[in-house]
Amino acid sequence: MLQVFRVLTSFGGIRNFLGLVWYDIDTNGKHKIKLRFSWFFFLFCFFLIWLVMYKLNFSCTKTIFFEYTAYDLNFLVLLGFECLESTAFNGIATNLVVYLRNVLHGSNASNAANAATWSGTSYFIPLVGALIADTYWGNYKTILISLTIYLVGMITITVSAFAPSLKPPPCEGSSCQPATRAQNLMFFSGLYLIAFGSGGVRSALLPFGADQFSDENPVEREKKRAFFSWFYVTITFGLLTSGTLIVYIQENVDWALGFGIATLCIALAFGGYLLGTPIYRLRMPSGSPLKSVFQVLVASCRKMSLEVPTDCTLLHEVNDKNSDNLGQERLMHTEEFRFLDKAAIILYSDLKDNDPQSSWKLCTITQVEELKILLRLLPIWVTGILYCTAYSQMNTTFIQQGSAMNTKIGSISIPPASLCSFEVICIMAWVLFYNKIIVPITRSYIGNGRGLSQLQRMGIGRFLMILAMATAAFVEARRLERGKAGEYISIAWQLPLYFIIAGSEVFSLITQLEFFYGQAPDTMKSMCTAIALLTISFGNYLSSLIVTLVDLATTRGGSPGWISEDLNSGHLDYYFLALTGLSALNFAAYLSFARNYTLKKTF
Repeated sequence: MLQVFRVLTSFGGIRNFLGLVWYDIDTNGKHKIKLRFSWFFFLFCFFLIWLVMYKLNFSCTKTIFFEYTAYDLNFLVLLGFECLESTAFNGIATNLVVYLRNVLHGSNASNAANAATWSGTSYFIPLVGALIADTYWGNYKTILISLTIYLVGMITITVSAFAPSLKPPPCEGSSCQPATRAQNLMFFSGLYLIAFGSGGVRSALLPFGADQFSDENPVEREKKRAFFSWFYVTITFGLLTSGTLIVYIQENVDWALGFGIATLCIALAFGGYLLGTPIYRLRMPSGSPLKSVFQVLVASCRKMSLEVPTDCTLLHEVNDKNSDNLGQERLMHTEEFRFLDKAAIILYSDLKDNDPQSSWKLCTITQVEELKILLRLLPIWVTGILYCTAYSQMNTTFIQQGSAMNTKIGSISIPPASLCSFEVICIMAWVLFYNKIIVPITRSYIGNGRGLSQLQRMGIGRFLMILAMATAAFVEARRLERGKAGEYISIAWQLPLYFIIAGSEVFSLITQLEFFYGQAPDTMKSMCTAIALLTISFGNYLSSLIVTLVDLATTRGGSPGWISEDLNSGHLDYYFLALTGLSALNFAAYLSFARNYTLKKTF
């Protein structure tokens, strides 16, 4: 045993053990080697996640081997659900363009347009699903119905990929027969059912999981904070699993089998979700949040000529605690946006038997404060979009930068896109570092028992993004300098960059989900969570716009531009410096907004 350990810990042993997947693509037995690595990497990451959670002393981890409680089981069931859902969704999304090109024989332009439209739809639907969940169905029912649609869509595209009559024949040389209208209809019907189903799940699952823990119980409040962290980790782990295992099977074994595995993941998630029904805490829908918003706007405009009383107790609020019986919180009055307080000014004409005649004329303080919360969240949300613009470089320009480097470390050749797997491991390391080192230190230093606030954590994440972009610019400048001498720097130069990005992601993106959920009124939990997730989508759109504008501005007069086809002729470092400046401005704006942010207060 000692001899085996010595072999593995030697450089050659590690190279042969981990380097199987990175041998030259012409090596015989390539497919078998890659599959072995995928299984090793999958099991290794699963073990790492369990180890980190166990070291963090999460009670949910200990229940795996010792004792079970209902809410610990909720924790595990919903995290397992999200891991399976993320694996299934990314098993479709990651390789969608390849399937459209290689199997349905679509053109590059139409494939890009179809993939972008579908991706945009899947990120827009959560907002619609959140409104439905908060208004009519509740989170549990929304997830259940969305899962049904999701599963039907997965089965549809699996059948489409399996049946020869539902896809065009393989290409013969350079001659490729495009898919017929019926074949496209079959596949895209399933694809958009997946978009609607996944959007509905995405809108309700995170707030549903958070509903399982009570803020009034300190132990459960701590578990809720852990839930947000590990919910995000399971999303990333699902992406890693689909990118290593499902994508390999799709491209090297069979597309139908790859889609079938993704379908099985959704079926398992569906079954596990149903089995957990008896132990879930359910929060009932409380009416349309948008209706309340418009009522406040209309009522305040009707009374725009009135003066707001200095004594807030003169404003209208429900005193019989009917809202408490419905499980809704009542919000305390704040001094910001005083114009909206006019909606709660009581006039005799608004009352009938001491009760308001219409909510379009007289609103409660709680309704007014709900709208104020949305207005306060808006600036934080905008800084989240700008943050995600820089964050999205990890899937675009960072990979392009890595492609222009020496991708070998020793004798191991590392594809640039595979460094995203390194980032996943770094996320786990940062979570462990934060919970075991930063939290205890900040708790004792600040003395509030909780450590860093959510706003402080998001600020740290945005500051780390400045360091990440500056690091990318430095690495690119170094690469260009060495490139002029005909040398290629090692892709290992990018490892610190991905490590910093992982830390920024832990502090900013994970905390942002927790913050928006915590600040959201009871009637808008799902909607605010969906809005928080939209920053990722809008950040990608803004990144595409910036790239287009930079390309137009820097390619005039025959110049190759900053983001040239040949990066050695361009100046990608200038682009990263521009993003560094944008991130710095965004950080400064965030500090201003966060410093003046008024947290939600309840009775």
